[in-house]
Amino acid sequence: MASLATPAAAQAPHITTPEEQLGHHIGEDYYLASYAQLVDYWKKLAAESDRLKMVDIGATAEGRRQYMMIASSPENMRHLDEYRDIARRLAQAKGLTDNEAQALAEKGKAVVWIDGGLHANEVVPAQALMQAVYKAAADNDPEWLRILNDDIILFVQDNPDGQDLNVDWYMRVADPKKREVGMRPEGYSANSQTPRLWQKYIGHDNNRDFYMGNQPETTNILNVAFREWFPQIIYNHHQPGPTGAVVFMPPFRDPFNYNYDPLVMTEMAEVGMTMHSRLVSEHKPGSTMRSGATYSTWFNGSLRTVSYFHNSIGLLTEIIGNPTPIELPLKPDNQLPHNDLPDPVKPQTWHLSQSIAYSLSMDRAVLDYASRNRQRLLFNIYRMGADEIKQGSEDSWTITPKRITALEDAAKAEGGYQKVGGASWFRKGETVDPTLYDKVLHDPAHRDPRGYIIPADQPDLPTAVKFLDALIKNGVEVERADKPFTVAGKQYGAGSFVVMADQAYRPHILDMFEPQNHPQDFAYPGGPPIPPYDSTGYTLALQMGVKFERILDGFDGPFTPVDGLIAPPPGQMTGTGGAGWLLSHETNNAFIVTNRLMKAGLPVSWLKTPMTEDGRQFQAGAIWVPASAKARAIITDAVRSLGVDAHAVAAKPSVGTIPLKPVRIGLVDVYGGSMPSGWTRWLFDQFEFPYKRIYPQRLDKGDLNKDFDVLVFPGSVYRENKAGPFIVPQPKPEDIPAEYRSWLGNVTVQKTLPRIEQFIKSGGSVITVGDSNKLALQMGLPIADALTAPGPDGKPAPLPTTKFYIPGSLLAARTDSSEPLAYGMPDSVDMFYDNNPTFRLAGDAANIKPVSWFSGKDVLRSGWAWGQEHLDGTDAVLDISLGQGKLFMMGPEVNQRGQSWATFKLLFNGLYYGPAVSGSR
Repeated sequence: MASLATPAAAQAPHITTPEEQLGHHIGEDYYLASYAQLVDYWKKLAAESDRLKMVDIGATAEGRRQYMMIASSPENMRHLDEYRDIARRLAQAKGLTDNEAQALAEKGKAVVWIDGGLHANEVVPAQALMQAVYKAAADNDPEWLRILNDDIILFVQDNPDGQDLNVDWYMRVADPKKREVGMRPEGYSANSQTPRLWQKYIGHDNNRDFYMGNQPETTNILNVAFREWFPQIIYNHHQPGPTGAVVFMPPFRDPFNYNYDPLVMTEMAEVGMTMHSRLVSEHKPGSTMRSGATYSTWFNGSLRTVSYFHNSIGLLTEIIGNPTPIELPLKPDNQLPHNDLPDPVKPQTWHLSQSIAYSLSMDRAVLDYASRNRQRLLFNIYRMGADEIKQGSEDSWTITPKRITALEDAAKAEGGYQKVGGASWFRKGETVDPTLYDKVLHDPAHRDPRGYIIPADQPDLPTAVKFLDALIKNGVEVERADKPFTVAGKQYGAGSFVVMADQAYRPHILDMFEPQNHPQDFAYPGGPPIPPYDSTGYTLALQMGVKFERILDGFDGPFTPVDGLIAPPPGQMTGTGGAGWLLSHETNNAFIVTNRLMKAGLPVSWLKTPMTEDGRQFQAGAIWVPASAKARAIITDAVRSLGVDAHAVAAKPSVGTIPLKPVRIGLVDVYGGSMPSGWTRWLFDQFEFPYKRIYPQRLDKGDLNKDFDVLVFPGSVYRENKAGPFIVPQPKPEDIPAEYRSWLGNVTVQKTLPRIEQFIKSGGSVITVGDSNKLALQMGLPIADALTAPGPDGKPAPLPTTKFYIPGSLLAARTDSSEPLAYGMPDSVDMFYDNNPTFRLAGDAANIKPVSWFSGKDVLRSGWAWGQEHLDGTDAVLDISLGQGKLFMMGPEVNQRGQSWATFKLLFNGLYYGPAVSGSR
């Protein structure tokens, strides 16, 4: 090693230090560097060092360029394309023998992703990233030179827009000691919160977007990770750390997801323990794991967890730290060492520089592990991929809690458990007849699919294509049928899509098509549930309403791999009539067409009842557009680019219609930004709805009909009597710039609710989603919260979690598609539900129509549901006539995180239907 260090040190050019570039040390108290400064500094470092290459990976939501810095030895840098191809071949695994994979692993370099700044108000990671890149260029110790020889490091800033926003917010205060940003041990302060979300639309939820890839930064990251570089380790830095500790690191608590390869978990535990050992050996105490925090490995949608479904080792650390020094608190039970906290830390004043020192040590630990285990890491990512390909090409089974329950039931039916005794304690226990393993756990009826067929003739093909694009962004291979084909006696048309299971990323494929079956996870028998890290049921194909076939036996056909993302296949212009066009309401993209027509001032109507035209059946809600040159241009373009079908007819519809009106939409938001509101804003932009954001002060002024036709209250904008990590106290007006002061205030029953009721009664429409229905429930309507029971005082109280608990799952809901609010929807839909309100009608409900409801005692489709029988007979969506206006109460999150495309129509229909009929009764 000494021979490596001497010439490198002798020839090393000057590398600009952070203090030379910025005038400050990274980690200095009361100072943060912005992304603009990071970019300038990285450009200089890349010009100075032959160890670095700066790569533009795409645009951000606000139009900045997102950069990645690649670091390795100068020799490796000359052969990056070769090493990237080796990483790709091993990760994809197809077509390789074990001997070929061993040879590639011996030749290749470990690829390690290290990032910072995903959650921009967690300021430590982005600052540490700048220091890490400097040290990658400047350090010359033997360990580092070995690491550079063995590893290729991908340093990535995950959220450039957010870093600039938060740094500008912090540094705007002239007095350094009054600067505040991010979370401190005591929580967020009023002045630490930026006025808006620190990603253009979704803030903290940018780490919930990774199986979907809605946001441009997410797409950029997925492209690098699973389509270009295929890192064996993906290290995602976060904060804050647990109370009374410095940093949480892997391993994580149970449950883990049943779809991914077990080797990815054992390797992740290896790396995690290496990180802990490094900190302990360097006298950096306070690292905790497993029970030290709530993080598990079940949910797919975060950057760290999506890695597992791609056979990559996903690492998450959560560290304390703030540029304004903080006090590390004394937590008594964290002073006693145990397996999950081996080296307690004493209370002290803590500085940002200490957090950065810890972060760099953790980086070094990961990179050292990758260096020492380079060949094994490379071969094992192949091993996992090859095993998945094999399982996808033969009969295989995924064991879930449901199958264990079936095993136990079968054992009881055949005589129950057998007690096992023995001289040693570990020989004792209860067993069942081993023949039940094949009979039950390997029941042929429950084997995993060999592939999935997405027929071309489904009601909303453009939405299905959007789903397939999400798979492609995640490195999944999708094929398209060049001509009709038959599988298992069923014929499918040309243009149908196929996703085969014999792929290295089979765990991700299964997780996107198959229902999740989360275990019953309680603190103790009869006790409260242990809250999951995030959603427990999120099957994307179900959320998006994609029609697909599960094929259990091997099959083939005239299939060609799709190259890149898929555009919606062009629709069809049929019919020869000259009166106008009819468009199906079943296609989500039809709302884009409607919005373009309305923007052009053209008439658009919905059919009130089904009708047959030219032998074709059009359902209630079908869109009628009278003929004109401007309409023809818009519809022709939409058929070509949006995949909608349009049928030209000879006469206007013979059935009644609902003429639509241009709508003025007010989207409610709050100071600091609401993530559900941000997602709704993103959705409106994608579908070209016109809208303005409206804040509590404007709501409280009243006279809302003057400016708006419909108001949308997403979940979380009504916050009275609500607490949580994203509920932040508001600052004094004089403490923030004048441009943001009108955003202050809260939606309240006392001041806001009377203005909303007056707006509705005067002809306006209001849509409440999720928790915002708690506001609507206080209007005195004959509607009760269905998930309550009499409390000790005799008043309704929420059901306790020991009786009812459904965290982020998919439930089967019934819909009445003859009602305008549900036009275009099927009779049953998979609806995302997260302990949301549902409703029961009480008293005179003549002006209230249930549009969607839960029926049956087993409505769970994917996830975890405890006490789901309480939902039986309750209403999920209500259409309420009030005065001259409309109130639409949507209990579940019908537009959750831009993923639940199957239920977008409930929201979209409400935007047009309410204003269309206001004042007409």
